[in-house]
Order: sequence, then C-alpha cells, then structure tokens
Amino acid sequence: MPASESTPVPALKSLIPLPVLVDETGKIFSLSTAAKIYVETGTTGLLALGNYLADAIYGSTGSLLHVLTTTEPPQPGNLYLTTSGSDPGLGEEGYSLTITTDHVTLCAPQPAGLFRGIQTIRQLLPASIENQAPQPGPWAIATGTIRDYPRFAWRGAMLDVARHFFKLQDVKRFIDLLAYYKLNCLHLHLSDDQGWRIMIQSWPNLAKKGGSTAVGGGSGGYYTQEDYADIIAYAKTRYITVVPEIDMPGHTHSALVSYAELNCDGVAPALYTGIDVGFSSLCIEKEVTYRFIDDMIRELAALTPGPYIHIGGDEALATPITEYKAFVERVQAIVQSHGKQMIGWEEIAQIDLLDTSLAQHWSSDLARQAVAQGARLIMSPASRSYMDMKYDPSTVLGSCWAGYVSVQDAYLWDPALELQGVVEDDIIGVEAPLWTETIQTIQDIEFMAFPRLLGYAEIGWSPIAGRHWLEYKTRLGAHGPRLAGLGVNFYRSPEIEWETEEK
Repeated sequence: MPASESTPVPALKSLIPLPVLVDETGKIFSLSTAAKIYVETGTTGLLALGNYLADAIYGSTGSLLHVLTTTEPPQPGNLYLTTSGSDPGLGEEGYSLTITTDHVTLCAPQPAGLFRGIQTIRQLLPASIENQAPQPGPWAIATGTIRDYPRFAWRGAMLDVARHFFKLQDVKRFIDLLAYYKLNCLHLHLSDDQGWRIMIQSWPNLAKKGGSTAVGGGSGGYYTQEDYADIIAYAKTRYITVVPEIDMPGHTHSALVSYAELNCDGVAPALYTGIDVGFSSLCIEKEVTYRFIDDMIRELAALTPGPYIHIGGDEALATPITEYKAFVERVQAIVQSHGKQMIGWEEIAQIDLLDTSLAQHWSSDLARQAVAQGARLIMSPASRSYMDMKYDPSTVLGSCWAGYVSVQDAYLWDPALELQGVVEDDIIGVEAPLWTETIQTIQDIEFMAFPRLLGYAEIGWSPIAGRHWLEYKTRLGAHGPRLAGLGVNFYRSPEIEWETEEK
C-alpha cells in the first residue's frame, strides 16, 4: 500500500529510548500487505522473532505477514532479520537497522539485539499499527540507518505482588509493555508482611496461609510453581530476566503467620493487612530459620534460570544490627551455595559483600559502602524512580513520603551523578520500583508506571549526551497515540503536549 501525504510517518529520531546514532535520508519504505518477513537460516531463535513481529502488527494491518527463512537478502519490499555481518561491538543487545526505499534490514550479533531492534521497527511504523482493530494504513517507515546499543546492562522495573496480588495475565501484560521500551529486567517482590506469593513445596503454608490476604483485607492469592515457570518462560520470549525477591529478615510477617517456629516465642501472629513497615523479623538465633531459608532459596533457585536472587534486607527495624549483619552474611552464603548471586537493598552493604553481590540504592548513602567493597549498584532512588509516588498532590493513587515525582522529575536525573563518589562503572543499571499498597488492578499499574517508565527506559538505554528534557517531552507527546493504541491507561500529564491520532 503506497504512503499518503496525510499519514504521519514517525521520524527515526522519534524513538523512545533515543538511539545512539541516527542518520535519516528523507524518503520512505512502504510496507504492503504482500510483504514478507525473511529471517536468516541457521540461527536459533530467528524464526520465533520473525513470527513475533508478524503477530505484533497483524491486528492493525489485517494481514498476517508470512515469515520465511532464507540464506541471502530477499527481494525488494520485504523485511530481513539477520546476524550475518553484524558488528560484535554492538554487544548482546545492540543492533543496526538499515531502511531503504526497497528493504528493511535488521542486523544484530545476538537474537536479543534483534528483539530490541524489532521494537524500533514497531515504533517507526505509524502509531495506529498498535491498534488491534484493522486500520486503513498506509504503513510507511522513514528511511535511514540506526546504530544502537544500551548504556546500562540492567534496565528494569519492580512489581510488588505482595501488598496486592496480580494474576498471570496482568504480569504478562506488564512484561509486554516493558519489552516495548527495551527494558530487560522484571524484579518481582514476592513476599512481604501482607502476603507470600509463591508456593514453596517444602513449606506450603507460606502460600496457603501467608498468601491468603492483602492490604485492606482482600482475598490475596499466590503463584503455583507452574505459574511462576510460566512467567519465567513468557519473559524469556521477550528477552527479559525475572529476578525474584523474598524480603528478609524484616517484611516477613506473612512467613511468621504461616509457621510458628519462625517466631522467637514460638507463637504465630494473626494475618496483617495494614501498610506499616519495620515491625517484623525472623528469629535470627534459631537454626530452623536457616533451614527454612535454605529450603526456600533452593526451590526458588531451581525455578529461576536467571543468575540472581533478591533477599530484600531493607527496613529491618525490629532486628538488632549485630543480628542483622550475622543474618545477611549467612544468607549470602546460602544464596551462593545454590548457584545464584545475591541482591539486596542497600542496607546489605553493612556486611562484607562478595564482589558478585549487588546492592540496590533507594534512599541512603549505604550504597557507597557497597561500592567501596567492589560490589556494583542498581540505582533506584525513591525521590526519582519510585513509581508509587504521586505525580502531584491531586493524584488519587500512590504515596508521597519520598516527594512527588512528576514526569519531568522522573526523567531529569542521571544514575552516575546521584551519589557522590559513585561513578558509571560502579553501576550495573537502573530500576523503577512500583510498590502496591494503593495499587489493585492492572489499570492502576499502568497509570502509575506510564508515562514515567518511558523516561526510565531512556535513562537506562540512551547516552547521557543526547538527552534533553525539552526534546524528550516532544517525543513523549508523540507516543500518546501509540500508548493509546496499546490500550495503556496512562497518565496524561499536563507537562506534555500529547498528540492525537489525527494530528
């Protein structure tokens, strides 16, 4: 289908996150319903990637593009995914994209890079490509070349499923939206005072009793091990690593409710549905506590192919500091014994960390102690990256204990400048947490995460030298129709001049 003058064609520089290098040539490639997606023969995963792209644009075009394998570049009018001739310097997730009037060629050293490049192709098509109902088109892509790769290896979001429980389809929906903006880590906060959300076969009451409620007294819920494996597998198809978190020694009331022996007095307390923090603690002096942790980590490690287990470690106000240090040192060894690397909130920096452990900065200077030991940081400053903070005083959902986080506030910070003495090489990446005390539905998740999550994606991916608020806010406004087409319940910030489909 030929392009029309009236149909807006996104420029190569309209992308979020902004690519490393862009060279536009001022013409267009027209994607017709007769076009095919060709993938290079012989590389594992490419056929699945071709089908993913075909499925992503099927609803709006009304035509399923055929996916074929080939050993050489295809004829004009088609799309081509290949690893041949790629630049190894692009790394695991980098890619190059060449668009001429005849071809769209996506090349990357690894399938993960092709997947990131597919998101670029989707964003370069008109925003109506994301609508599920057939659209009139035309489907034009601006011509030029893109060379792209991420600034940080870790670009993620955390979803708290403990305060309120979210079903499989909600988590998968969130994964799809993360992938669209080239995020690659999903941190699942699986336990807290209000709920335990994963079945541990050796300690089944954790889920059955500890997972039976939620903030406000809701019905709660938990993931079976099969459910969790489903989440892992789905995320893998989107080249996203799942990082499970079991918070300890504080934030453990749901575990204490489930098993009386985990309490120092041997008495199980009642279920908790409030939102206070810092009042619970595992019994540090009991050996059963470490048997419980070893069993739980063993099962979780076996279910989790990624390299990390997050052990929380924050706000352990009910645990004396000497006991806290002894506990975290022992837990670090348990995590290591099961072949995983430990992550914890920055409070874990009070122990001797292994250089394979990661600390997650959120509110204090303790993260600097981790760096001094040779550990690296995940940057999640609450005053900038906590997506449960209200946008402004009028926001119905969320909290404001760390301040208000507008769309501009969420964008205008740099991980390498956040903590004095911490430089870029000390940082593995960025993560935006979403705590769910006030969040109950996927619509709530989307409202608090979007559009701020687009800014976090760009902070994690794009070079700092190319990022400017005034330019970014224009690009973000152009993503309004795209988010609407994806069905996202996003916050229409008055800071942004949102485009409409008709503009």
